[in-house]
Amino acid sequence: MSQLHNSIEPNVIDDEMLQKAVEEQLPKNIRQLAERERITFKDVTELQLSFRNILQIDNLWQLENLTKLQLDNNVIEKIEALESLVHLVWLDLSFNNIEIIEGLDTLVKLQDLSLYNNRISKIEHMDTLQELQIFSIGKNNLTNLEDVIYLRRFKNLRTLNLTGNPLCDNEEYTLFVFAHLPDLVYLDFKLVSDTTVSISAFPACEIRQQPLTHHLLCWCASNIPAFRAGSLQKSGSQKHAAAFVEYLNGSFLFDSLYEEDTEAAKVAYLPGVTKYLDSGVTYRKEFVSVCENLFNYGLKEYEKREAEVSDFYKFLREALTANQQEGRKIILDFENRKKRRLDEIQNASSYDIAESKRAEYKEDILQLSKALMTLEMLLADQLEELIKDFKGNIAVIASTFIENVKEIYPFATFSLTIICTMTQCRDLENSHHEKLLEISITTLEKSVKNELDEDLPADVQMLLVDKNTIVTAVSMSHSIRLRKIDKQESDILSNTYRW
Repeated sequence: MSQLHNSIEPNVIDDEMLQKAVEEQLPKNIRQLAERERITFKDVTELQLSFRNILQIDNLWQLENLTKLQLDNNVIEKIEALESLVHLVWLDLSFNNIEIIEGLDTLVKLQDLSLYNNRISKIEHMDTLQELQIFSIGKNNLTNLEDVIYLRRFKNLRTLNLTGNPLCDNEEYTLFVFAHLPDLVYLDFKLVSDTTVSISAFPACEIRQQPLTHHLLCWCASNIPAFRAGSLQKSGSQKHAAAFVEYLNGSFLFDSLYEEDTEAAKVAYLPGVTKYLDSGVTYRKEFVSVCENLFNYGLKEYEKREAEVSDFYKFLREALTANQQEGRKIILDFENRKKRRLDEIQNASSYDIAESKRAEYKEDILQLSKALMTLEMLLADQLEELIKDFKGNIAVIASTFIENVKEIYPFATFSLTIICTMTQCRDLENSHHEKLLEISITTLEKSVKNELDEDLPADVQMLLVDKNTIVTAVSMSHSIRLRKIDKQESDILSNTYRW
């Protein structure tokens, strides 16, 4: 049992929880209507039940048309009561206490399944999930590489996450996975490169005989970012995420600050605040402008990085192709000489002549070995130089990026521009909060003196009971918005560090 389970009363999914969850995910303009008239569950297609301390799955039979279900971050111990959700395409059961994969037999349309961070020790009981494309089972207790073989039955599987399981510590892990699942596009958050897949086709003994080239190619496969020449084209939000500037174009981030902020709506009704907001939109304009500056600059830097990675793979393919062609030529020449040597030995007129020809043949084999080893060493040197240049070029891009950021944001104290941007966003929010607080207290003073000229809604009047009430409301609203800014910063930084 988790600490959360021990300290808070666990829940079972009931009608009240479902109704509340459905209402919470509705747009604000129809939420009040939904509260008056209970929603018909059969019309719901997506449902989020995250962070509700759910111990047992139950009562979902009414959601017969559900296609997306989030049950992450609960204390669920068993996968059950999902048999009626036959239209489910997306299921998230991450961050629970599940030990056995079961109860999925009827989910034949399921394409995306996350069991990340549970207690599962074996991949099993998933035979009917033939539409599965994305499977995340990282941070579990998988110890046996043979579990990977079970996944061969899923012909559409393209994305797999196993990271954080004990089996990942096996030195043959990566090659084993690629050898048994050659159609994977992403493994453990990284794009599968053609080079890595080709290496996995070699027998283990051959790989051990090619230590220099093998290790260099594995470095390329595991450390180059998951976008390369000829990779999947990114557009829209995918490209924005790859550039680390997701949700920074336009007013997306600013608008999200108020999505769950009920106190802000009440404070906005205060006469002084209304006049302040109507007099100009400096706060919003400056906030959006800061985000858009980073967004545009981030996209330009992304294009530079993508071009550099593309060039790296181009040069890598050229080096490998040239090396392979030269190797084939050397071997073909040897094969021609070998046939001639064998004929000479077979047709030798005396034993001494035959021995002489045999000695020449052995020397030819020795020279072949040296030529191939020299060729391999040359390739290793080329790849080391290529990697060195690549690292150097990326370092230049990064340092230039940092210097430009310091010019744009002179107060920056950290090398990543996102911190600079979010610091500025926080400064704007703090300034806005101080102004709201000042106006709210002034409005309270007018209310005490009966100097307000207009009637206010009852819930807004409740804010004007005393100074502590109004300050608490404004500060709570401020805290909600700051947390949103912090979360945006954290999300983007984690992706940046991963790159």
